[in-house]
Amino acid sequence: MSEKLQKVLANQGLGSRREMERWIEQGRVSVNGSVATLGDRVEPEAQIRVDGHLLSRQTEKPVCRVLMYNKPEGELCSRHDPEGRPTVFERLPAIRLGRWIAVGRLDINTSGLLLFTNDGELANRLMHPKNEVEREYAVRVFGEVSKPTLANLQKGVELDDGVARFTSIRQRPNDDESMNQWFNVTLQEGKNREVRRLWESQNVQVSRLIRVRYGPVELQKRLPVGAWVELELSDVNALRRLVQLDDETQSLVDVRQTKLDHARLSRMRRSVKKHRARKEAQAKKR
Repeated sequence: MSEKLQKVLANQGLGSRREMERWIEQGRVSVNGSVATLGDRVEPEAQIRVDGHLLSRQTEKPVCRVLMYNKPEGELCSRHDPEGRPTVFERLPAIRLGRWIAVGRLDINTSGLLLFTNDGELANRLMHPKNEVEREYAVRVFGEVSKPTLANLQKGVELDDGVARFTSIRQRPNDDESMNQWFNVTLQEGKNREVRRLWESQNVQVSRLIRVRYGPVELQKRLPVGAWVELELSDVNALRRLVQLDDETQSLVDVRQTKLDHARLSRMRRSVKKHRARKEAQAKKR
């Protein structure tokens, strides 16, 4: 009946398995009075403490929930920032059991689709390289891009942390006379700044980067930047099936309220604008 400690912590909604592994390595977790080490397994009756606080292991299994967030540029993918900069967690809805876990990261200058879930196992599997979950990005680059460059990017490029490549590249029509070109690219890993580094390896400058799809979930075009929407049960289960998890049978989403009609969009925009104004005011005080 024993389970890996990082899995138990993730299933309690404290974070992804990778995050829990970091907590264990940092000595923040103890089991039955002894500091835990990575690889420890625990029994159901074990006393687990995190930062000295006893973990009350939930017997109630929370409903698996997933949020789609349209991340703006300038927000950090961290829970807190010592410099007071805005983070992606600040405007998420309150949650009764566990907490929201970001599925992967986007750097501060990247915008677009960011998924959050309260299910640590789902988050871990969606991020794990072995599951090869496809991500798609819209990329704006400066200047002409040659066919040999595109071929190199799909064949594979040696980066500092190993070989990386795009699984597909599609050029979008250029509607103006500017020197900028737009491409849609896909990849199946989530290395740090991988899209930018691939283009930079070919001496191509990226001027804009937007994630538009994660697995089967596409960013809703009408979703305002800085706003979120909760996914319906069918979309949640599409993600779960992708990584060989059983279907969720419950949902807290009222399907009638998922449509982004004019009234709801207006409320979202007002909320985003109000939050942005508050953060700007706080920044000025510092």
